[in-house]
Amino acid sequence: MMRKPVDTGDPDRLYTVTGGRSRADDSFDLVTLVVSECEPTAGMQSEHARILEMCRHPTAVVEIAAELKLPITVVRILLGDLLAMGRITARHPRAAQSVASLPDSALLKEVLHGLRNL
Repeated sequence: MMRKPVDTGDPDRLYTVTGGRSRADDSFDLVTLVVSECEPTAGMQSEHARILEMCRHPTAVVEIAAELKLPITVVRILLGDLLAMGRITARHPRAAQSVASLPDSALLKEVLHGLRNL
């Protein structure tokens, strides 16, 4: 089965979707979880409305981009719009506070070994 290449979108369409902007909001990385804070409203840009519908439950930025079939940069611009309007919240993954709080590498190797034996 031949796979279809990733749709990067028609440049004119992407220009229209972003209002000509090319600078994405840096507060969203690929694994940031986005949650809707409201329902879509009449007259809202269709991409904004789809994001709000998709994000009723926490959804990663990369999942949003895949579902919308839009480049990450475009999705980050749209998310920046919604965040500025207070229509979404962003939850960033928690980083380990220190190397000491990370799991022991020996334990991880045992888990990997166990999974391979399944």
